[in-house]
This record gives sequence, structure tokens and C-alpha cells, in this order.
Amino acid sequence: MPRPNNERYAMAINSKTELPNRLNFDALNCHHESKKAIASISKQQSPFDLLRILCEGAVAGAAAGVVVEAALYPIDTIKTRLQAVRGGGQIILKGLYSGLAGNLVGVLPASAIFVGVYELAKRKLLDSVPENLSAIAHLTAGAVGGAASSIVRVPTEVVKQRMQTGQFASAPDAVRLIVAKEGFRGLYAGYGSFLLRDLPFDAIQFCIYEQMRMGYKLAAKRDLKDPENAMIGAFAGAITGAITTPLDVIKTRLMVQGSAKQYEGIMHCVNTIVREEGASTLFKGMGPRVLWIGIGGSIFFGVLERTKKLVAAKHPVD
Repeated sequence: MPRPNNERYAMAINSKTELPNRLNFDALNCHHESKKAIASISKQQSPFDLLRILCEGAVAGAAAGVVVEAALYPIDTIKTRLQAVRGGGQIILKGLYSGLAGNLVGVLPASAIFVGVYELAKRKLLDSVPENLSAIAHLTAGAVGGAASSIVRVPTEVVKQRMQTGQFASAPDAVRLIVAKEGFRGLYAGYGSFLLRDLPFDAIQFCIYEQMRMGYKLAAKRDLKDPENAMIGAFAGAITGAITTPLDVIKTRLMVQGSAKQYEGIMHCVNTIVREEGASTLFKGMGPRVLWIGIGGSIFFGVLERTKKLVAAKHPVD
């Protein structure tokens, strides 16, 4: 039987091996291109997707805000009374839940607006900036969320702190009498100091939380569990609460002064406090504040992440 020509035999073998290799290479290229196409499509989110992100964030934020406010209201009341009292005055430890019901009415929409806007802004910013600048996206989104929710948060805070310091017996009475004596602007007393405190606070807290969470996930190589989210939230809250205590003292003094107008503005408030009571007064209430926000951060972010998962599970993305 004649043996095949060696050259023809080699060519036949090469053609049999080159075809699968070429097909594999083409398949890999096709897979790579499809991944790039999917990535580009995912960034081009429809208005419906953006609305879903906003609504899911709002639901999660409302749940987290109400839970943490109800749980830690007495500590917040003590902190407010410590900061509001002048000189060596004594604080009253009665009525620590004064104003809670009225406050929850404002906290629910305020928290919903904040987290809804934050999640939406975060998603858009993360799609626009390089991955190594994600901290800027988180900082900016936190400030944007805080600014959007301040329309509801400031009147809520004014009414709450006036009731915590014993000026009014109920939230409806507080609103009616504030508007009667100080006008509608009275509900926004200390608005500038509120933004001065809360915009940096929101930006720093959420940035620390998100960055620590990203680092933890990379190290653990898995999704975080609820206790881990809560632990990171507690740390972020406590650190941010300590840093922003002087801003909180200024905000409290401006909000609770009422029609007496002891302070003419932020700088006048700072100068008066330092001159009459000493610079250490600007850190008054730091202990309760750090405790309150640390525990609050733990509860808030724990409930927030759990609620986000539950809502997302009920409305999965196709």
C-alpha cells in the first residue's frame, strides 16, 4: 500500500489544527466584544432604570431613617439639651421622647429623599468618573443627597429641637406658634448652619462607609453580611460625628434661640460662644453625639443594606 506524501500529510494535519484554533480565537474575540457591548449598554441606563434606583433607595432610606430615629431618640434629646444649655446650667432628664411622633413624620420623607437622591447621584457619578476617583463620587453624592433632603430635614430638626428643650408640647403647636411668632422663615432657622454641618457630615460619612465597604469586599472576596455592614456603618458614623461636633453645637444654638435672636449668624454665634463660655463649649455633647451617631450608623446602614436587598429581590433587573 503506497504511503502518503510527507508534505501533503503535514499540510493536511496543519489545516485540521489551524481551523479549530482560528475558530477559538474568533470566538474569544466575539466574547470580548460582546462583553464590551454589554458594559456600554449597562452604562446607558433608561429613565425607568433611574426611576427604579431612586424609588428603591427612597424605600430603603425611609425604613432605615425611621428605625434609627425611634431607637436612639432619647440619646439625641440628651445631646440637644447639653448643647442648648448655657454656662453651667443643669439639663433635665425627663421627657426624653418629647416630640418623637412629630419628628418621625418628617424623618420618613427626609430619609427617603436623601437616600433616593444619593443612590441616583452615586450611580450617575460612578459611571462618569474613573474607578480610582470613586471617593469623589461618594463625597459629591452625599452632599447632593443632603442638600435635596434639607428642605424637609431643617423644619423637622427645628421643631424637634424646640420640643426637646421644652419650648412646645406637641409638633402641631410648635409649627403653628413658630410660624405665628417668627413667620415661615422660623421653620428654617439655622438653615445655613444646618447645611454647614450636614453637607460635610453626609459627604464624609457616606464616603467613609462606601470606601471601607469596597475595601472590605475586595479583601473578603465576597458580599458583606449584615453585621459587617453594621460594623462599618458604626465606625463611619462615630468618626464623622466627632469631627463635626462644633458644627452641630452652632447649628443647635441657632435653631433653638427662637425669636430672642441671641446670635446674628454663624460667625457671631461662634465668637459669642468662645468669648462667653470658652472654646471647649464647641465640643459640648460630643460623647452622646458620637455614641448616638455610632450606634445610629450601625442600625441605619444595617437596615439600609438589608432593605435594599429585599426590595431588589422583589423587583429583579432583567
